[in-house]
Amino acid sequence: MEEYLFWKVTEFLIVKKEYRILQLSQDHGELWLEKTENKHSQVVRLLHYNLDWSNWLQRDIKMTSENGDRIRRKLTKGDLKILNLYFSAYPPVDDYEFRIDEPALSDNGKVTVDTILVERSNVYDALSKIEKRFDDEIEIELAEEFSEDDVESIKKNALSRAVSRAKEEQSIFNYGKPFFTYIFIAIQVLMFLVLEAAGGSTDTSTLIKFGAKFNPLILEGEWWRFFTPIILHIGLLHLFMNTLALYYLGTMVERLYGNMRFLFIYILSGFSGVLASFIFSPNLSAGASGAIFGCFGALLYFGVAKPRLFWRTLGLNILVVLGINLAFGFTIPGIDNAGHIGGLVGGFVSAGIFHLPKKKRPLLQTAFLFVTISAIALTLQYGFSGKANIVDESSILVLAQQHIKAEEYEQANDLLSDYRKSETLSAESLFMLSYTEIKLGRLEDAKRNLLQVVELAPDFHEAYYNLALIYLDEKSLEEAQTFAEKAVELNPGQESYRKTLEQINHYLEEAA
Repeated sequence: MEEYLFWKVTEFLIVKKEYRILQLSQDHGELWLEKTENKHSQVVRLLHYNLDWSNWLQRDIKMTSENGDRIRRKLTKGDLKILNLYFSAYPPVDDYEFRIDEPALSDNGKVTVDTILVERSNVYDALSKIEKRFDDEIEIELAEEFSEDDVESIKKNALSRAVSRAKEEQSIFNYGKPFFTYIFIAIQVLMFLVLEAAGGSTDTSTLIKFGAKFNPLILEGEWWRFFTPIILHIGLLHLFMNTLALYYLGTMVERLYGNMRFLFIYILSGFSGVLASFIFSPNLSAGASGAIFGCFGALLYFGVAKPRLFWRTLGLNILVVLGINLAFGFTIPGIDNAGHIGGLVGGFVSAGIFHLPKKKRPLLQTAFLFVTISAIALTLQYGFSGKANIVDESSILVLAQQHIKAEEYEQANDLLSDYRKSETLSAESLFMLSYTEIKLGRLEDAKRNLLQVVELAPDFHEAYYNLALIYLDEKSLEEAQTFAEKAVELNPGQESYRKTLEQINHYLEEAA
């Protein structure tokens, strides 16, 4: 009877209440079950053992609380409630009720053990307590005798259901084999080597040349810059950190969602990250961080779709790592946190569009698709409308430098002049504008801008030198001498400054 009751309660817990097996002794006489979602009995321990003395009962309850504390740490729980069930032919021969009347606590007070003794004289009362605990009825037909076949049938049903459920859950995490994760890792490593060979992965002009996110050029129509930054990285440390993150997160997401879903999630997340960076950050940027945060987003969607499985397997670890990464983004300067958050959202919605493998939610998936397309369209419209502050002076300077390197002086001049109409230029931008004017032969405009530069930045020695050259070209030797002397004073180590001053002094001596 006791073995029958043991396995009948076990069957009830596994089949009907969906508990999972934590531990099973070799003789199948002790079983630990877990269902952390059940706040009243997160762990159930069942023991089929003929009790003799209450002292043994006390020691066993103590041992149960200690083992429960180890399970608590493994499950990363703050507190743990254990239902401890004994199945015995008879109760202990001495007084034992006071041992189980009140819950027992572990030494650290984090584990609570409630004990129920099921024995022949109190079967109905004990089963009633268990049913009340789970607010459900246990379907048990008691008889005078039970055959081994009766017990074996119940036992087989309980264990097979537990195994099949475990396999089913495990299959969710092995739906696909990582493929595109390794492809993207190989591509970003290859592109890093290409960048290094072409001028350096930290060189601004090289990054722009190979497709980094650069708002002024996106505004000029280079739409592919919403995608190409995903495979570019700025420096070896940036590449290493993102490759490591992609290896762990990418393989996890690709196993969970499958190859094609992962490909879609990764690309859309990367695009969403770049799009958010385009709207909220005018700085040049590159990296797979947005797509990697999209993997976080896809895992969070899995948490929404299957909360129980998520919290029991990935939940806490994923949230802790995500929180740390977001905290770094908000506290460390230079990190494109807009891209991270954009990628996170992109990963969540792209997972929502496809949902989980072998599962379909047509209305929900259609809603995700509609919201995603609408959000992208509205964001792009806002970005290209001119209302968003997506270009700053540093971006204009970088683009102007690119034009000057290509000897496209007219384009650089137009760029700086147009920006000057809406914003006040800094000394550096004014100096660059004057340089384009010198190259275009507009010396009066250049002189006027250079005089404004030295007024804004009195230690700008290049501006003094260029003024000296302009005045020398105009044969205004005394003014040229004044500015040349100032340039030499500010930067005495510059050989060209001294030679120009000597030349001006020579002309003045000849004129005298």
